[in-house]
Amino acid sequence: MIDLAQLQDQIKSKLSGIENQSELENTKSFFLGKKGLITLAFKGLGTLDPSIRKEQASKLNVIKSQLIDKLNMLQQEIASKEINKNLNTEKLDITLPAKKIIKGKIHPVSQVIDELTSIFSEIGFSVAEGPDIENEYNNFTALNTPEHHPARDMHDTFYLDKDKKTLLRTHTSPVQIRTMLKQKPPIKIIVPGRTYRCDSDMTHTPMFHQLEGLYLDKNINMGDLKGCLEYFLKRFFENDKLKMRLRPSHFPFTEPSAEVDISYKIDNNKIIVGEGDRWLEVLGCGMVHPNVLKNVKIDSNKFQGYAFGVGIDRLAMLKYGITDLRSFFEGDVRWIDHYGFDSNDVPTNYRGLSK
Repeated sequence: MIDLAQLQDQIKSKLSGIENQSELENTKSFFLGKKGLITLAFKGLGTLDPSIRKEQASKLNVIKSQLIDKLNMLQQEIASKEINKNLNTEKLDITLPAKKIIKGKIHPVSQVIDELTSIFSEIGFSVAEGPDIENEYNNFTALNTPEHHPARDMHDTFYLDKDKKTLLRTHTSPVQIRTMLKQKPPIKIIVPGRTYRCDSDMTHTPMFHQLEGLYLDKNINMGDLKGCLEYFLKRFFENDKLKMRLRPSHFPFTEPSAEVDISYKIDNNKIIVGEGDRWLEVLGCGMVHPNVLKNVKIDSNKFQGYAFGVGIDRLAMLKYGITDLRSFFEGDVRWIDHYGFDSNDVPTNYRGLSK
């Protein structure tokens, strides 16, 4: 049977001589390793008389527990001493030139969001946000989307439960609902954010970015909507000669609804936006449907407004000549080095967004 008093003396002696991490690990192994004194003592308990085995085991457990606590305390003290020593001895001459400076770049999507925010802030829009995980009511029902509408299908929507009550939002329009429920008109917001749909190819990804716009007040009409979008598109593409047209369309949450086209031409296999006589669809819009206003308890006889939605990723592709949407999310440093923006290049209207 091991002499516990002698064991405690050995522990005290060993602990008093520890000055670094290596000595600490050696001491830990000496007592608690596979062939350590305490480990062997526990194995030897089986040879003791049952009348004293329990008492001996209890005392040995106390010794072991105390040793572990002291070892942990010593480890913290040693680590702290090493840090202080390094702080006192290590020096860095910050006046020396760097061998190689690697500058980070702003992603085109982040840049375009900043550009859009700059444009719309000039005409009184504020930025609103909402959660990526939405409920079915805000995403569909409140936006006048009927139960049988194909947008609700599993192949279009990422549902998060079997009852289809929770989902990843398919557009940023639910933020309209959230804003109108907690805020009285007038409301003038844009909503940039991530959206999710079951789709993937050169021009579609399961996660993409969208910007929603909403202006709700008295005496708002389609002329106000057209003027807003024309201002936005000319500023964004930095071309005052850009031509725009509205085509009749249908969306559940707007009435009347329209698709917006802009002029373009093909030059050396590149799309030149704002020139030529071809037309390219870029966004959808319309007057907020009375049923939507009813769902958020706003009197459609007093207030009306317009809404629009545009794909941020697609705008970035058109403006900066990016051909494959999937490259936005591949994390290739060569791609971001080519298409990215300098961190100091903050978009402002007065000097040009991308100058």
